Amino acid sequence: MRKKLTEAFTPLVLEILDESASHAGHAGAAVHAAKQGGSATGIGETHFSVTIVSAAFAGLNRVARQRAIYQVLAEELAGPVHALALKADAPA
Repeated sequence: MRKKLTEAFTPLVLEILDESASHAGHAGAAVHAAKQGGSATGIGETHFSVTIVSAAFAGLNRVARQRAIYQVLAEELAGPVHALALKADAPA
């Protein structure tokens, strides 16, 4: 994710937090993990929080910024990533 987001948006700030451990075992994570061929315990890197600040987001509303990120991370969102919390802003 870091490489794709960096290449696509040249961010001034990029923080990616793996929050999977705090979600392990909940029903959604377990179902997702099982679909990916993993353990039904929901253990794995599936939940992330991303904070990104980039000039590429200037003039875009919140929904447009999120759509741009989802497009870049489409492969991850279709596979191993179950949940992605986003905070995407243009520089102040």
